[in-house]
Amino acid sequence: MSDDTLLRTIATPADLRRLPRAELPRLAEQLRAFVLQSVSQTGGHLSSNLGTVELTIALHYVFNTPWDRLVWDVGHQTYAHKILTGRREGMRTLRQLGGISGFPRREESEYDSFGTAHSSTSISAALGMARAARLKGEERKAVAVIGDGAMTAGMAFEALNNAGVAHGGDNADLLVVLNDNDMSISPPVGALNKYLARLLSGRFYAAAREGAKAVLKNTPLFEIARRLEEHAKGMLVPSTIFEEFGFQYVGPIDGHDLDALIPTLENLRDRKGPQFLHVVTKKGYGYKLAEADPVNYHGPGKFDPAIGLVKPATPPKPSFTQVFGQWLCDMGQADERLVAITPAMREGSGLVEFEQRFPQRYFDVGIAEQHALTFAAGMACEGLKPVVAIYSTFLQRGYDQLVHDVALQDLPVVFALDRAGIVGADGPTHAGAFDIAFVRCLPNCSMLVPSDENECRQALTTAFRHDHPVAVRYPRGSGIGAAIDPGLVEWPWGKGVLRRRGKGIAILAFGTVLNPALAAAEKLDASVADMRFAKPLDEALVLEMAGSHEAIVTVEEGCIAGGAGSAVGECLAAAGLARPLLHLGLPDRFIEHGDPARLLAQCGLDAPGIEQAIRQRFVPRRTPLSAVGA
Repeated sequence: MSDDTLLRTIATPADLRRLPRAELPRLAEQLRAFVLQSVSQTGGHLSSNLGTVELTIALHYVFNTPWDRLVWDVGHQTYAHKILTGRREGMRTLRQLGGISGFPRREESEYDSFGTAHSSTSISAALGMARAARLKGEERKAVAVIGDGAMTAGMAFEALNNAGVAHGGDNADLLVVLNDNDMSISPPVGALNKYLARLLSGRFYAAAREGAKAVLKNTPLFEIARRLEEHAKGMLVPSTIFEEFGFQYVGPIDGHDLDALIPTLENLRDRKGPQFLHVVTKKGYGYKLAEADPVNYHGPGKFDPAIGLVKPATPPKPSFTQVFGQWLCDMGQADERLVAITPAMREGSGLVEFEQRFPQRYFDVGIAEQHALTFAAGMACEGLKPVVAIYSTFLQRGYDQLVHDVALQDLPVVFALDRAGIVGADGPTHAGAFDIAFVRCLPNCSMLVPSDENECRQALTTAFRHDHPVAVRYPRGSGIGAAIDPGLVEWPWGKGVLRRRGKGIAILAFGTVLNPALAAAEKLDASVADMRFAKPLDEALVLEMAGSHEAIVTVEEGCIAGGAGSAVGECLAAAGLARPLLHLGLPDRFIEHGDPARLLAQCGLDAPGIEQAIRQRFVPRRTPLSAVGA
């Protein structure tokens, strides 16, 4: 076990701020070792957190947190932050049911100023906090830490644009820290850049700069001096774009060098108005295996740090994501009109092989879901068949574009919605609870809900061959291990399938809940229909079930309000059929992080839960419901 004696003396950032500066590198070493050991035992995000150890220490050392507000973008880089803010022991419960979250949460700690897990929100939130401090007359700083990937989103630039504008003659005291961990926009880091960063952030430079502006203002020399300064700095640092937004740019500096970080942050802390600090870090820093392969170590499960990630002896069942990736390649081979679009989720959405085989038809647009959808719409206008591979929760971010740019124009775009339903350890920010409801209400849009891996492939084929907007939802992870037909088989449009004929009760299952529904039906001798389509609903099948059964039960791994069950109720009402109706789905609350199977059981969506809900609802009724088992 590595030495953590210094780390154990830190219960809060106030303890950290009492340490001599000379002790901080040793603390960083112990903190990094603790992060590695913790994640290896629980699973979680690793590469990003190893890369922010020194930056986290420096921010809490310089700023008076939690009085000064610290907002982390995305939030998967906050493990060191959690450890330094009183949650060291809680790391053993990370992302587990009843344990601490893998992302910042306001209800978890006063040091989590803003809940984050989706990208590119930090600058907007921190700016709001900075403006609020001014209105309240409070002297506090607001700091946003954002990655270079998150800077690709339009929302980040909207916030930068707003932050650089004075409000009531006053500028917000906001510091944006760009954590550049890809070196994609950075020159090499060296002694000159470190010196320049300290110089540009210092009071002497700031005072001299403002004094020169005052002297030269309203003279022909002012514009010449401004351009000279801009071009001189531009030769050394990529500052121009941020300074055009009204920020004072500093950097880039080495994000692992505490001797560079701390004095630079101290200088910026004491300056007024919007500041921008560019730091360069390395994903997986300090753990050679993660440095060499930051993608695979981005979110690993449990592993032995001394050995690293090891492939399982028995190959796991193909995940739904892998089924999608293989289908995409097969359909791409069959139809050259297919183009694949992802908002920065190549690995997560299963697009690696497609990119390798069809690079000219693969488009990663960055963390920009709104752009992804309208970009797809533009391609569809020109006769191509775009497939947008996007997590269910991230489609919410492009909803306006789904409505106005795709649905309103009735364009043939396929949405492959990964992570539909409960996602497990990533928790409520990543759960795909609402897609059936928000797609079903849109004219021209359809929603397919396959029940297993083979149906997923067939549903994708069916969607692709339809000339209107179609979403196909499927969960994270593996299914039941269904044998997969390698062909490109198409379903009859809008038709479900009766899977079990029983008596008394008819269970209409939407998606992968079909399998627990079938298990429950065996105990109840109920009928079960695999509905396959949430929209268009197979109304003939619904009415046939209603006409031959005494009660209807709908089951879906999505929100009940406005979901597939609601569609069944609307169908029965339109037909003037009154039948006892029970809707089973996700409850009207955000589902916490934890093991997916346990979460489904808590929501009553496993086989025992479905059986119990049906018995509680219908067995005590006077209606005989003769099919309900004893």
